[in-house]
Amino acid sequence: MRQEEKKTIHAAITGAVLFLLIQIFRTPLGNIEDKDLLSALYLIIGCCNVAFGFAIFAQGWLFFANRLSQARLYTSALFLGVCIFDFLHTLSFVGIPAISSYINAEQSLWLLTFSRLASALGILFIFGRGDKPVAAAGKNKVFRTSSVLILGALALFIFGDMVATRMSGYSQVDGMQHVMNLAVLFIYLLAVGIIVYPGQTEKSASLLIIIRSLIFFALGQVFLMNLLSVGEMDYLFGMLSSGAAYYLLLKGVYRLTIEEPFQENEEAEARINYLAYHDDLTGLPNRRRLMQRVEEMLLQSERDKSRGFTALVIMNINHFKNINDSLGHYAGDLLLQLVAKRIGNEAKANEELYSMGADEFAFLMTDRTGVENCLIRAGELLRLFDTPVQLESGEYHISLSLGMSIYPGDGDTAEQLIQNADTAVHNAKDQGVEIRRYIPAMQMKAKERLKLENDLRRALERDEFYLVYQPQVQLETEEIVGMEALLRWNHPKRGLVSPVDFIPIAEESGLIVPIGEWVLKTACRQNKMWQNAGYRPICVSINLSMRQFLQPNLAGKIGVILQDIGLDPCYVDLEITESMTLDKETAFDQLNRLKRLGVFISIDDFGTGYSSLHYLKNMPIDRLKIDRSFVSEVMEDSNNAAIVSTITSMAHHLKLKVTAEGVENQEQLQFLRQQHCHEGQGYLFSKPIKAAEFETFFLKPSLGMPS
Repeated sequence: MRQEEKKTIHAAITGAVLFLLIQIFRTPLGNIEDKDLLSALYLIIGCCNVAFGFAIFAQGWLFFANRLSQARLYTSALFLGVCIFDFLHTLSFVGIPAISSYINAEQSLWLLTFSRLASALGILFIFGRGDKPVAAAGKNKVFRTSSVLILGALALFIFGDMVATRMSGYSQVDGMQHVMNLAVLFIYLLAVGIIVYPGQTEKSASLLIIIRSLIFFALGQVFLMNLLSVGEMDYLFGMLSSGAAYYLLLKGVYRLTIEEPFQENEEAEARINYLAYHDDLTGLPNRRRLMQRVEEMLLQSERDKSRGFTALVIMNINHFKNINDSLGHYAGDLLLQLVAKRIGNEAKANEELYSMGADEFAFLMTDRTGVENCLIRAGELLRLFDTPVQLESGEYHISLSLGMSIYPGDGDTAEQLIQNADTAVHNAKDQGVEIRRYIPAMQMKAKERLKLENDLRRALERDEFYLVYQPQVQLETEEIVGMEALLRWNHPKRGLVSPVDFIPIAEESGLIVPIGEWVLKTACRQNKMWQNAGYRPICVSINLSMRQFLQPNLAGKIGVILQDIGLDPCYVDLEITESMTLDKETAFDQLNRLKRLGVFISIDDFGTGYSSLHYLKNMPIDRLKIDRSFVSEVMEDSNNAAIVSTITSMAHHLKLKVTAEGVENQEQLQFLRQQHCHEGQGYLFSKPIKAAEFETFFLKPSLGMPS
């Protein structure tokens, strides 16, 4: 582009200097007396101009696809007429008998003037506005119109002898021709200005070539209307400048309407191919390219049995969602780029890194000496992240989980190797380990998990869920003061499915939201039924999942449910976990909305999370539930005893109630009483039981009701 800009500036300077030099040396040039030589030169240059004009026409007529450039089509039609006019002018001006008998020298100058006027107006019209594609069907119409106009103009000059004779007899004819030549010059310069405007828009190299052609057209026009002296030398230099303009226009139109679109198509195709096989964020080859590469590797291994082991490692960034949620997607994208760069910089010969999308990468290792060598290299990749990653908000320690499949042995196709490595990395995350190599049992577990998720989706519709209730007891009096509603699933074929097996699947799949809403409605409806039956009202505790808690309309939903059932909110205790309060602003806002309903709020499994005491004292909560892991070994482990004692003491100072989970024997009960723990829940009092059993064993009639 810069090169074409320089050429355009040089063309303007060269034209101006050429005109000045010719004016300076006008006298010696004018002394050339060999008129035959001048006529021969004029004829040669004129025929070259005609050839260039015909080439412009042929370029548009012969090379025309189904849809192509309107600019090229119109330019082609324009210069069909221009080259015919120039050809007639050249032959008549030099006195070729067959032509000069019909068109004299003065009339030939009018032909030249009209030719230049047509080219100036045409170029202004065509290149002064944006180009667009035109259908091939319009091609014939354009050339038919052009042919009619050309024949009409020729008829005017060839068969209009009377008109031409009358015009040559007026003294004003020369002045009129001079005015028209001035108009042509003005139109050329106007076309330059319109094409260049606005100046801040970068012009394509092709348009700069067309601007150079207009400069030479304008220069040729200056020679033809030189006020100092118009002689044969001026006409000769004018035709020479026009020839340069024709050549540049031919080149510019070709570049603008054929070469550049072709290059743009090639670049667009290359860009599409790049995006199809690369990740736009990291620039790494993507899963599609990995599939191709592994297939190529498998074919090479079949041909060359001496090749070593090939290992495919799928890497997953642990807790990436937390970074995205807490620091924003910009930080998440930056982290992915930094991870890709750190691993990519360490890749050796026969090692390739790929992006699998989201927070997963693939690392392909070929020609390895053995399985142990592959595992050692995978461990080296993990140690790359012993040092923290620097983001804009600070340094962050991250870790990866790796799953590996090895050829031969763990798959015979690219799809199998990738799928098995992916299965292994998810197994590593589930087991909380860094590296897992694929084993067939993992695939069975993954299939089992998928089937369980499908069954879980239909469990609500099939009414396979039910609730059990575990009593909450005041430790001093052992009086029932509440109950916790717990979800159970009675699978038609598997029987009872443990919550440990299906709750994580429900949370990952999002099914926990409709299931949680069902639990809330069912527990509240059951509590209201017991109140209507005359039993003493007690509070029912209901667990909220993270997905439920983050719903912006959660308080509104719960309010509608309680209103429809007619249950007073003071008999509902919503249990959340410490991890739900990590985003302090969102958690405080949600808790305040829930408290305005009038429900109680408890923090479940307290002591296993990362709650800040500073935030805890300001949270709108009513109760802490000490996790069962501390209570179960409170008599054997002094550390657990100290933790329970500290939590209880802290809760008293914060004026919060304390409930101990997992109370299983009298020693634990006695210890908790000594710590002034308010309530307990566990097998010492009762295991979770169905509603009918709970009603029979634990509910008491309200005061004033017969027993």
